[in-house]
This record gives sequence, structure tokens and C-alpha cells, in this order.
Amino acid sequence: MPLEIVYGMATLKKCCASYNASAGKLPQEKATAIMEAADEVAKGMWDEQFPLVIYQTGSGTQTNMNTNEVLSNLAIIKMGGEVGSKSVHPNDDCNMGQSSNDSFPTAMHIACAKVAIERTIPGLKTLEASLSKKVQEFSSIIKIGRTHCQDATPLTLGQEFSGYLAQVQYAISRIESTLPSLYRLALGGTAVGTGLNTSPGYASAIASLIASETGLPFVTAPNKFESLAAHDSLVEVSGAANVAACSLNKIANDLRLLGSGPRSGLGELSLPANEPGSSIMPGKVNPTQCESLTMVCAQVVGNHAVVTAGGMQGHFELNVFKPVMAASLLHSLGLLGDAAGCFAARCVDGIVANGGRIDALLRGSLMLVTALNEHIGYDEASRIAKDAHKRGLTLKEAAVESGKVTEESSSELRIP
Repeated sequence: MPLEIVYGMATLKKCCASYNASAGKLPQEKATAIMEAADEVAKGMWDEQFPLVIYQTGSGTQTNMNTNEVLSNLAIIKMGGEVGSKSVHPNDDCNMGQSSNDSFPTAMHIACAKVAIERTIPGLKTLEASLSKKVQEFSSIIKIGRTHCQDATPLTLGQEFSGYLAQVQYAISRIESTLPSLYRLALGGTAVGTGLNTSPGYASAIASLIASETGLPFVTAPNKFESLAAHDSLVEVSGAANVAACSLNKIANDLRLLGSGPRSGLGELSLPANEPGSSIMPGKVNPTQCESLTMVCAQVVGNHAVVTAGGMQGHFELNVFKPVMAASLLHSLGLLGDAAGCFAARCVDGIVANGGRIDALLRGSLMLVTALNEHIGYDEASRIAKDAHKRGLTLKEAAVESGKVTEESSSELRIP
């Protein structure tokens, strides 16, 4: 089970103990011991005490009880008791007023929100900043555009990179826009959403305590039946991560192709050489960062398939794929943030434009003929382009030879 979920469980157990003490349901000495134990768990001091796997009951009951039992025994130790005595009871004290059905999804939301905010978005913003610098650096470099993997009309390298920048900016905004769905907490719904074994105001009070503890704007879910029986929120966040993966995959592949060569490929860009690329070909440097990022993207797309399938497993009053949904989404969110930050530092920041190669490919392109359309018509422009290609002429040579364009007008039309 991802430790982020264990830490989320510890956070909510601490808040529940605090509430239950203030409500007169739990002796303050027990509550204090449970809260101190929860702090230690949330800090990672007892990670080895959580050996359970993801593939357990769909409500996460085993992990909930794992947490209850660890907190119970730690609290007993703090109070000078005997481990296993249940003098601080795992069910009656640590699990008071909770069900796995509402506590586990609450831990899922806490964990996913924290990872999105602390890892995913910062990593993407690092990449955003790197691409923004390249947009400015490459703003005056004119190159040939490509559509259908064929020569198209010119643009600047900065404009090409601005497309990548916009994709990352949209990825950030998409993920940020899903956060409110994670801020809705199921705690207080207990077994089926009715709140059995809780008192009036419990759900709102617990959400407020969790918000204060985490510094995030968590609120109680307005409908607990939905928050237990369906995890559309996780599917929504995973969907935004899936789109981000599609965006990053496009960017990485473009840079890999633009940097192909160095002599027999496109060669418009030089990617940084982070390590030797071949075990047998001396001097070969592979686009490892691009390949790494595209593998991450493939994993995120696969994780989204799992989250989507899990989201379909809400049967009556309970979704029974909670652990694997949460684990898959946490994997995606962590991977995206870490990979984006790494890609920025180890690839994008070190990209250099190969001006001579870019200019040679621009001058050799026949699609600059598009500029002639409004002057001599599409058909005549097409004939000039085809003639140039057939005879191995430059576009300017074929255009001037056709008699439709003069030396002077070709310069005005910016045909090199």
C-alpha cells in the first residue's frame, strides 16, 4: 500500500481522536496518545509496520485496521501499558465513529491532493519555466514547419516551442481544476453514507480539522452516498493526468525527432548528452530523457485505464476498487511531476538550436511556394514546386525560370 495513503490515514485518525476527545467520547489521555502516535506514523517513523499490499478488500479495510492496530499499540506504549492489551482499543478508540468505507476514501483524497500539489504541479511548472525560456531564446530562428511528417510552411522555432509551452500550461490548469473534487471528504458517511454511529456536526468538524492539519481546503462531501459508492473524483483527476501524459509524450517525441542524427536525421536541435548512448557504438548519444519521459507517459495512460475500470466498480452503496484506484492515481501523479522536472533540467534546459542545419532545410524546402499562391495562383505555384523537385532545383531557381517570378519579386516574397 502506498505510504501516502498510510500517512493520510494517520492524519484523519489524529483528527478523529481530537474531535472525539472534545466531544467527550474519548478520554483526553487516550486521545493525546493516539494523536502523538499518528504524528509519528505520518512522519514516516513506523513505515515498516505497514506491510499490506494493494490487492486486498476493495474498501481498504485491512489497511484501515493495520493503521488502527499500530496506533493502538503505540498509544499503549506511550501510556505505559502492555502491547496487545487493547487498553487503547483499535476499534473502540482508534476507529471510533469510522468505517473503512468512509475513512479509506478520505485517506485516498488526502494522499492524492498532497501529491498533486507537492509533486505533480511543481514538476510541471519547472518544465513550463524551461520551455518559456526556450520560446524567447528561439524567437528569431526561422525554420520549416512540418505537417503529416512532410514539409509545410515556415514558422519560428520559438513559435514551435510555444505550442509545447501551451500544452504544459493547459496540463497544469487541468490538474488544478480537478483539485476541488479531491477536497470533498467522505468521512462521516460511515458504512453506507447515513452516518450511523456519528453525532450531528461530526462530518463538517472532522473536515475542518483535516483542513487545518494539512493546510489544504478540505470540506465534507455534500453527499456521502456518492462519496462512498462512486469514486468519479479519482477518475476525473486521473483523466487530467492522462491528458498531461498525452501532451508530454508529444513534446518528448518532437524533440527526439528534431534532434535526430546528428548527421543523418533532421538534426535541427542538439539535445544534451547526459550519458553514453550505446554499449557498442563509440560516441553515440541517444535521446534518453525523451525516451524516459515517453515511457512514463505510457505508464500513466495504463494507470488511467486501471482507474477508469476501478471507477466502474461501484456496486450499490460501495465502490470496491478503492486501493488499486488510489495506488494507480498516486503512481501517475508522482511520475508526472518527477519526470517533468527531470526532463526540464536534463533535456530542455540544455537544448541548442543548430542554425546552419535549420537554415539549410528551410532553403531546400519547396513549400515556400505557398507564398506565391495569391500572386500566380495555386495551379501555377504547384507546377513550379513539382518542377523544382523533379529537376533538383531550388524553389527560387524554378520560379524565376518559369517566368512567373523575377529575381526582385522572389526576394520580396522571401523565397531564398
